[in-house]
Amino acid sequence: MVLHVKGRVLAGPEDVRDELWAVDGRITYERPPGEAVTVSGWVLPGLVDAHCHVGLDQHGPVPDEVSEKQALTDRDAGTLLVRDAGSPSDTRWIDAREDLPKIIRAGRHIARTRRYIRNYAHEIEPGDLVAYVGREARRGDGWVKLVGDWIDRDAGDLAACWPRGEVEAAIAEAHRLGARVTAHCFAEDSLRDLVEAGIDCIEHATGLTEDTIPLFAERGVAIVPTLVNIATFPHMADGGAAKFPNWAAHMRRLYERRYDTVRSAYDAGVPVFVGTDAGGSLAHGLVAAEVAELVKAGIPALDALSATAWGARAWLGRPALEEGAPADLVVYAEDPRADVRVLAAPSRIVLNGRIVG
Repeated sequence: MVLHVKGRVLAGPEDVRDELWAVDGRITYERPPGEAVTVSGWVLPGLVDAHCHVGLDQHGPVPDEVSEKQALTDRDAGTLLVRDAGSPSDTRWIDAREDLPKIIRAGRHIARTRRYIRNYAHEIEPGDLVAYVGREARRGDGWVKLVGDWIDRDAGDLAACWPRGEVEAAIAEAHRLGARVTAHCFAEDSLRDLVEAGIDCIEHATGLTEDTIPLFAERGVAIVPTLVNIATFPHMADGGAAKFPNWAAHMRRLYERRYDTVRSAYDAGVPVFVGTDAGGSLAHGLVAAEVAELVKAGIPALDALSATAWGARAWLGRPALEEGAPADLVVYAEDPRADVRVLAAPSRIVLNGRIVG
């Protein structure tokens, strides 16, 4: 099938075209011969959710049929590229499905023993960190996911999980194997060690301060704030306040300054990307809500769009709407640059050149 997409094709932040075609699943800007199916509207490259968990729910790994529903929910919201930021499930079968989003996997989370959500991670001690990072680097698609901090029950608060020396060696091993490393981090304490050890990205990053933000900017370390997840911090704090009052108060402080933290990081030049943290306790299909949260934090609409479109795809090494790229795109009735809330209502979804929604 030849597909003709016309209207306003947002091929880049400053690159607006009138039309494109999809031939044999690939984008072309040269009119092909013959008949074509036409769709019209405002066009973006397939959206990116850079922190998503297909194959995972609040209890751990899920059956394939549940993973399929998760992937379809993301697809129908316009997410056509997922960076799966840690999953215990084998979702490689999704790669053979042309109707499901493309996935870049980080393997399984790597956490300290009894320092993360049950059934999610490899739970190990620091002496095994390098070996497990090497294992997940080989299993993933160019990413490894660490749990950088979690509640320490003895301390009664968030605390860093890994000694500096072990994390330096582990990140070096991942880089040797061609993988980038990211880490779950809520609090302040682990951030400097991770960045100075060479980490590539931090998830959540609620613990950023005026001391560490310049370091992130200098090193080019990206953040994926997952603000739709940070919105759950007060509920989490309420649930643990009786047993861990210091942790609960800390979580509330991180929540209260969340928008200031993200805006300060953006203003300093820290790369910011869209991620929802779907698949744990959060529903899938929240990419539009996360973009809206970035705008609420003070990021300009065009940059918030880039964080789930052109910029996010470039960061992950995947094409957007270039000549010859896979025809993965989303069509809207109105201009999402004028109001990012438009992202919540795609009128057409095209994956591999086929209309799937």
